[in-house]
Amino acid sequence: MSEGPSYSKKSRIDELIERERNPHREPPVRITGLMVQYYHVCRRELWFMSRGIDIDRSTPNIQRGSYTDETSYRDRRRSFTIDGRIALDVLDDGDVMEVKVSSALEEPPRMQLLYYLWYLDRIHSVEKSGVLAYPRERSREQVELTEDTAISVEETLGGIIDIVNADSPPPLEKKPYCDSCLYQDICWL
Repeated sequence: MSEGPSYSKKSRIDELIERERNPHREPPVRITGLMVQYYHVCRRELWFMSRGIDIDRSTPNIQRGSYTDETSYRDRRRSFTIDGRIALDVLDDGDVMEVKVSSALEEPPRMQLLYYLWYLDRIHSVEKSGVLAYPRERSREQVELTEDTAISVEETLGGIIDIVNADSPPPLEKKPYCDSCLYQDICWL
């Protein structure tokens, strides 16, 4: 699985991989799992977060997500932080797990988990499978890094680099969840 796909932004991804593998070279952007999730939810949110404009983490929605993550499967998983960039939960069977409150937005957490699998594979040459879990819904989904999903992850990484390096946030785009977004006051003044 460690062979990389070829597409137009490959050299930029190759540079990212090379810099991530070398502890003495800083990558162009220190991409985290949360950045991947924000990229697939709202790119403006990603831009604000990359500038240190962070949300209030004491709101009920954030607290509910943190509680669900901290209390679900806690007897069957161990947590690891790798390179100060990705925070993984690994199940007893070795699968990487991502726990979310709801499956209402499926793509962002799936891409976040795929990024973790990609990072392990491309940066550390460790192949793992993943599990996306929604404990309140009593559902789980197996997630595998394939050549197609690796291309999607690398396209996401290129997009994140573009957004973080931009001088201004992406244009406003009204989405169904804007009303509950903690950045709405900044966007819709």
